[in-house]
Amino acid sequence: MGFEAEHEIWLQEHMKRRTGERLDALRRGHGYGNRLFVERIWWPLVGHFDGLHPEYEVKDWRGRSYYADFMWEVGTVRIVFEIMDYGSHGTDRTKYRMDLNRGLFLQSQGFLIYYIALDEMKENPSFILSSLRSILAPYLSVVEGGALRAFSKIERDLMRAAVRHDRVIRPTEVARELELHPMTVIKYCRILTAKGKFRAIAKGSSGRITSYEYVGSLLSPDLV
Repeated sequence: MGFEAEHEIWLQEHMKRRTGERLDALRRGHGYGNRLFVERIWWPLVGHFDGLHPEYEVKDWRGRSYYADFMWEVGTVRIVFEIMDYGSHGTDRTKYRMDLNRGLFLQSQGFLIYYIALDEMKENPSFILSSLRSILAPYLSVVEGGALRAFSKIERDLMRAAVRHDRVIRPTEVARELELHPMTVIKYCRILTAKGKFRAIAKGSSGRITSYEYVGSLLSPDLV
């Protein structure tokens, strides 16, 4: 399938998994500039939307929700792309300051972050494309390498989430983070336990399973 069909499938999948403010943020945020990025830059560069999250929710240093334009997961690496329009980011000093503070905070939390000028993307997309190709080359080579599909997308998402949370996840909490139904998370946690990637953790004398621990290597290609 071409860009139009793949883009629509990808966008609808994210919309189906969201409710409330997260859904509203996606409807509001994935507008002209963001679509231009995925069409002119992302699609020619990567050729698919695996691991790319539009309007990705993170908490800022005040604990308030903030929606990054795009977040790409490659193994345990999280890369943020922000599309910067001078009209909305450059004329308001307070907003400009907050944008820079958020970028600094995201980097302190282990994200890589890249700012893309909307005007440059419209007038000279080849510059952005070539620059990102050089910057992302190590990650693109991993994605194109081959050992990617030993586990399903949900299984890889759960393993990566466990790594982010010091190896241990609670199904109800990670379900919200990954925008999945809790029963879906439990199902795949059990599958990963059977595959030897997770260990079920029981609580008290009841033996009720309340969380799961990732027991694999942090450098495992299965995380990609």
